[in-house]
Amino acid sequence: MSDGKTGLQLRSLIKKSGELEISLVDVPTPEPADDEVVVRIEAAPINPSDLGLLVGAADMSTAKASGTKEAPVITAKVPDGAMRAMGARIDQSLPVGNEGAGVVIKTGSSDAAKALMGKTVAMIGGAMYAQYRTLKARDCQPLPEGTTAAEGASWFVNPLTALGMTETMRREGHKALVHTAAASNLGQMLNKICIKDGIGLVNIVRSKEQADILHKIGAKYVVDSSVPSFLDDLTNALVETGATIAFDAIGGGKLAGDILNCMEIAINKSAKEYSRYGSSVHKQVYVYGALDIRPIELPRGFGMAWGVGGWLLTPFLQKIGPADIGRLRQRVVNELKTTFASHYTKVVSLQETLDPANIAVYAKRATGEKFLINPNK
Repeated sequence: MSDGKTGLQLRSLIKKSGELEISLVDVPTPEPADDEVVVRIEAAPINPSDLGLLVGAADMSTAKASGTKEAPVITAKVPDGAMRAMGARIDQSLPVGNEGAGVVIKTGSSDAAKALMGKTVAMIGGAMYAQYRTLKARDCQPLPEGTTAAEGASWFVNPLTALGMTETMRREGHKALVHTAAASNLGQMLNKICIKDGIGLVNIVRSKEQADILHKIGAKYVVDSSVPSFLDDLTNALVETGATIAFDAIGGGKLAGDILNCMEIAINKSAKEYSRYGSSVHKQVYVYGALDIRPIELPRGFGMAWGVGGWLLTPFLQKIGPADIGRLRQRVVNELKTTFASHYTKVVSLQETLDPANIAVYAKRATGEKFLINPNK
């Protein structure tokens, strides 16, 4: 166990030569400023948003392990075509991990910082795949008594993304929504929110197993894109819910276009009169993930009142401002063990994070395979 003055940190580097290198580096723990604290990190999840930085565009089937058991190193080839997109990070050794939780072991002199001493807190701010993290007290969320670091580790990215979706829906005048890749950890949270808040939610999944996961937690509308009746099933669910906004984790291919077309058909089923420009009801798809990196195809059968755009959590939070962020954060803390509970299939140390057998599992981003890192394990 480290003394806290220095600690291991996981770093990801893409070299100009087209090689990814992931390694562990011993770094000094900065002394806290007045408004800062030092946290011993005990839990940090591997989210899809972390994988983008951790492995970049590398082809992980080419991954090779070297180094020692205490200081493993993973290298992998980045395909030539993908190197252009990596331009901004070439030859920079970058720390990884958006969120995590742990115990405050040292504080600065401000009252806000001192109030956190000894507390278990959840954190946001990057560089969480590390044994220690010095950060602002305001970026820490004290966890309720009796909450473990593992229970609080995924308090930010997935819960606030799910709440951000229902918040965006309301702010933009829609009454129900559609979600793709819906059996994910995030998708299950979104279902719990919508059930609790009485919001119509159409879940799009890719297999019967995924549909079963959602039915078990009470989801009402689940449609499977792998069955021949998919478009009819989707249209019927849209008629019943009136959903006119979708959040799409897939990104590429035809799905966004299929959703818009089915929304248009559903709206026209109750239309009083025909318009050759299509319905005047605005239909919106927000792409927030890139499970499929192909181009987005939009076969145009959905009139002129539509939009497709990107949606990310941080810009959304910047737009709504501190008071509303505080309201959403408080809801997450209040419902951390119910609505926003996360389930992990494996807890790994920093060294085990760089085990090729583990990388092969978590880099696939498969539903139901969520890893938690305990840097001080």
